[in-house]
Amino acid sequence: MTMQTKIMGVLNVTPDSFSDGGQHFNSVDAIQGAQRMIEQGVDIIDVGGESTRPNADLVSVVDEIQRIIPVIEALIKITDTPISIDTSKPEVMRQAVKAGVSMINDVYALRADGALKTASELGVNICLMHMQGSPRNMQNNPVYNDAVDDIKYFFEQRIEACIGAGISTEKLILDPGFGFGKTYKHNLEILHRFNEFKSFGLPLLAGLSRKRMIAQMLNNRETKGRVVGSVIAAILAIQKGANIVRVHDVLATKDALTILQKVEK
Repeated sequence: MTMQTKIMGVLNVTPDSFSDGGQHFNSVDAIQGAQRMIEQGVDIIDVGGESTRPNADLVSVVDEIQRIIPVIEALIKITDTPISIDTSKPEVMRQAVKAGVSMINDVYALRADGALKTASELGVNICLMHMQGSPRNMQNNPVYNDAVDDIKYFFEQRIEACIGAGISTEKLILDPGFGFGKTYKHNLEILHRFNEFKSFGLPLLAGLSRKRMIAQMLNNRETKGRVVGSVIAAILAIQKGANIVRVHDVLATKDALTILQKVEK
């Protein structure tokens, strides 16, 4: 992957995602949502069929495939924009790549049974995200010795596991997982020290958009009122080394990034 900054747009084909649940739940709405992002200059579209918000319900492999495949197949016909699949399930990864996806975005960092082997066989780019626990329990009192150091140790282990499975490090992207098994204090620490993850020499992804940490910084602002805070957080992450920012608000983020790039020339 090139190391220039890319904007990844979130396309949740789910009824229950924390920020836009139900907004793109049927294929027509999802495709229209993706078309809007494309017009706004998105670089990657991240399609997900299972919510990973705290206490989210589990989704079966069959249901997840039925949600995402029609959307992916339709998008492949109308755009050259790379598509990512947000999943941890090997069979969903397989079907999505078969439909045309060029990246796997896995909140479990290929720890599910068979995920390493499947990802190795598929040969696409992979984002390894750090999460303490699982979506159902990750916010039940998360504890670290040192949040950044612990995440770095986790990345070392996962990179080693990927290499052992025959996955080239050139395919890997790292995401420290803001909000996934972290307190507000942990999240701030990770953003403050984000540039420390550059030590791996791999592309870094930051997903801060509309998350609870943004609300907490703004005195518990409602989801729709977190746009400006999310954009600023994305720009801060970029300044600290993020190569990809995963966002709900593509145009606002693109505008901010354009200004940053013009100023920093």
